[in-house]
Amino acid sequence: MSTKAKEQKNTDKPTGQSAPQWAKFRTEMLNSFPSPFRGEQDPLAEGINIAVRELDKLKPEKKGSAAFLGTNSALTIDFKNVKNSSLNQKMSTSEEVIKQVVKMFEGMPNWGHPLTMNNVNPQGNTAAIIAAMLSEIFAPNIIEGEYAWNVHQAELESGGILANLAGWEPKKAGCVYTYGGSGCWTYGLKYALTRVLPDSRNKGIRTDAKIICSQQAHYTMLNSTDWTGIGMNNIIKIKTDVDTNAMDMQHLEQILKVCQAKHIPVASVVCTMGTTDASAFDPVESVRKLLDKYPNPQGYGKTFLYCDSVIGWSWIVFKNYDFYKNPLGFSKEVLPYLEENYNAIKGIFYADAFGVDFHKSGFSPYISSAFVYRDAKEFETILSRGQSAYLQPRSPYNPLNYTLEVSRAATGSLAGWATLKFFGYEGFQSVLGGILENKVYLKDQIAKQSDMVCVNQSDTGLVTLLRIYPKNIDAKAQFKRELCGKTFRADLIKNNKLTQAIGDKLFEWFRSGKKINGQCTPYLSFSTGFRCAEYNRDMKDKEAMIYAVKMFPMNVHTTPEIMDHALTCIVAARDEVLNIS
Repeated sequence: MSTKAKEQKNTDKPTGQSAPQWAKFRTEMLNSFPSPFRGEQDPLAEGINIAVRELDKLKPEKKGSAAFLGTNSALTIDFKNVKNSSLNQKMSTSEEVIKQVVKMFEGMPNWGHPLTMNNVNPQGNTAAIIAAMLSEIFAPNIIEGEYAWNVHQAELESGGILANLAGWEPKKAGCVYTYGGSGCWTYGLKYALTRVLPDSRNKGIRTDAKIICSQQAHYTMLNSTDWTGIGMNNIIKIKTDVDTNAMDMQHLEQILKVCQAKHIPVASVVCTMGTTDASAFDPVESVRKLLDKYPNPQGYGKTFLYCDSVIGWSWIVFKNYDFYKNPLGFSKEVLPYLEENYNAIKGIFYADAFGVDFHKSGFSPYISSAFVYRDAKEFETILSRGQSAYLQPRSPYNPLNYTLEVSRAATGSLAGWATLKFFGYEGFQSVLGGILENKVYLKDQIAKQSDMVCVNQSDTGLVTLLRIYPKNIDAKAQFKRELCGKTFRADLIKNNKLTQAIGDKLFEWFRSGKKINGQCTPYLSFSTGFRCAEYNRDMKDKEAMIYAVKMFPMNVHTTPEIMDHALTCIVAARDEVLNIS
């Protein structure tokens, strides 16, 4: 075969009529892949520009409009038949596919809308969004140095910054970005089991070690204990204080004392540091002292202390704030909240590890969660595995040897790192403090209404929870009776149903775009048990829980005027539910 014939045979872009059909399709597809070279017209840049502009068309033009994207809020998925799908025979175009993607966002909640206050779902900041988007273009895999190169800096530097915030030695600490708060919980539990049960990695878990957390702990405790194999039945829940929702130290000591007496190892104690609804913070320093007092039996490792701080972590940015001079000028009502929140979260210093969700109180896009650990040498050694035959250590940092995930996109690490760099201390302080300014205003307005009561009055977190009663009822007096008196259990349950009905009505109005006084209904939610009645501390009575309408103004665009409108809508929903004309 001649050299020319060989070249013609080996090329993947034949020309002329003799070119096979696959080659024609391949040539057409080149325009739907990013250009590898500068100076050419890049279809990616053009495509992103078009896609973002099309997505922007779904945003409302006016401030008073509904807090969802587009004009059609109805679910259009045919859930019965949606899986009855097959691959097209013919190729489409990337432009056509992007149009279909944009169409899927119709009716999606608009997290940046001032009326969105349903949960801890903040709008991502621009620096983090772009950083995350860039990671998808060249796809750095932070599995190890060869496939991430300098992008590894985002994870390494994030670990140093977060360790510094916690008061740890940053060079000795570390972090891995993972798949959310559940991932952080699971990393902490695996770390704990490996430390406390040294043979478990090879022989499996053969000991019923205990996992201790509070009654306020996130339900992901069930996920983590299930998936790690320790079992959900090995969770021990500690009673919480009915006012602060914090772990009861006397009850914890009783449990630790019993475990020690029966030679039962405690794998981990998990301190909850800022819950979604109750804003509960456990006293980490006190927990550490009890763990030192009641160590595990001989033959087991030291109990692992983890802080589930994925919501509450960001209050640590007030570590250097001068609360006396108050340089950012927070109101005298908000200043004590900020100081109390910092004093509550600074206890993570005593933990072995803590979790961070940048996509919660870090104002970043999903998913950007970091599991931060104090002793990098211990963590990375006891969880290390053998080297892969096809992955070579090309840099000093190769987390593939100890991470749960093998392939790890840099999306979260770049988003989290970009947020830290963009906000700095003052940015975080201003955003968080601004939310609390709105909260204080809202609580003052609620206090003026005889039929409403703020039910998390003593909480200093970002959420406001309220109950609204029929017009002729003194809300504050009635709530106190329902909270404290078992004889008022029936009233509690009845008004819980009213609260849920109001929440459902508000959601219905939000979705339908219903307007009250010329402005659409806000996107609110409700809690079905942020705390228990005082006579139900063991939580055995599933109905003796406190329901509340939830207002979570995480949005930087939300104003006091929006707070007023939300209260007006809550009253209107109450009246419609009760058929009051």
